[in-house]
Amino acid sequence: MLKMLALTAGCATVPVPSALAHQSGRFAPEDEQFLEDLVRQGCVYFWEQASPSTGQVLDRARNNLDGARDPRRMASIAATGFGLTALCIADHRGYIPHAQVVERVRTTLEWHLNQMPEVHGFFYHFTDYETGRRWRNSELSSIDTSLLLCGVQTARAYFDDPRIQQLARQIYERVDWPWMLNDGSAFSMGWNPGTGFLAQRWSHYCELMMIYLLAIGSPTHPVSPEHWDKFARPLVQFGPYRYISGDDPLFTHQYSHAWFDFRGQRDAYADYFANSVTATHAHKAFCLSMPDSVHGYTVWGGPPSRGLIDGTVVPCAVAGSLAFVPGQCLPVLRSLRAKYGSLAWGRYGFADAFHPAANWYNPDVLGIDLGIGVLMAENLRSELVWSTFMRNPEAERAMQLVGFRPGAAA
Repeated sequence: MLKMLALTAGCATVPVPSALAHQSGRFAPEDEQFLEDLVRQGCVYFWEQASPSTGQVLDRARNNLDGARDPRRMASIAATGFGLTALCIADHRGYIPHAQVVERVRTTLEWHLNQMPEVHGFFYHFTDYETGRRWRNSELSSIDTSLLLCGVQTARAYFDDPRIQQLARQIYERVDWPWMLNDGSAFSMGWNPGTGFLAQRWSHYCELMMIYLLAIGSPTHPVSPEHWDKFARPLVQFGPYRYISGDDPLFTHQYSHAWFDFRGQRDAYADYFANSVTATHAHKAFCLSMPDSVHGYTVWGGPPSRGLIDGTVVPCAVAGSLAFVPGQCLPVLRSLRAKYGSLAWGRYGFADAFHPAANWYNPDVLGIDLGIGVLMAENLRSELVWSTFMRNPEAERAMQLVGFRPGAAA
């Protein structure tokens, strides 16, 4: 999991950037340059820290490698999904020659279709970078497979390349979604050889929307649209903010929104884009209420309070909400880079986390943390990921089947 929105009192000592011109659809030059740096350097990670022979993306890497590949071998299927989407962005922006991007995407899809170990079309969460073998006791993951599929489907819609489109369709259409229901009304979180399905299910509101929509829209192994109604949508109240949420970090309000375009639409329960805007405001208010984690990758945050809250700054939580509240997230991110400089910002952008008061700066970046920032920043700039992914007929059809219609928040 990721962590909550990282806003600290220290940011207030840095001058606030110039006003944004969102109403006209344009940014001040310094804001546009920051977004360019964030997206471009994040895309570099997904090029340099992916295997040229398999396309798998490392789960994490050092942020000061100067182009070298990190020697660690654990890849993340979710990071690979973000990576495929980042390659579309890199091609759109001209960061990497088009022919090289097409070759890498073809290689990635060919390998995942024909050589990557899978069970009923689902993939293991963590795998060996070059062989694809299951990493230790990693589970066959429904959510991480879905994150990969979002990247696969983005590549399918973006590239005017028959081979890419064919491979992407085959990977998506192979997934046996009813199998992962395991005779329940909500999807299992995963499966392990020998012990079978995990007892935990995707049964309360979080990042799960992509799983259900991908499954409902499947042309080969769909599940009934009625499963959309089976997960709980509990209401949270923090100060003046009331919104649908579980007891989870902020990323749960970001991940599905990176690909599925929920703007201006609502189902029988909510306008989920507006809900994520409210959640971002609530998380910001919660953070500002905390006094000033050097414990690496941990889950902490709120509201309500969860885990050891110690003032660690987590930039990806802010970057992942850029498309929701850019006027607040952009100044925070620019201020963090201005104040902490090369200590917090390296080859691939922000360090995954840092604690200035303790003089601790994580030397690593994580693929999924970089990925959500890259995708949401590009959606803010050009709506590229939204407009591309939603060209897949299965995505639009799934949203219609579960009852999405145009309409503002109630």
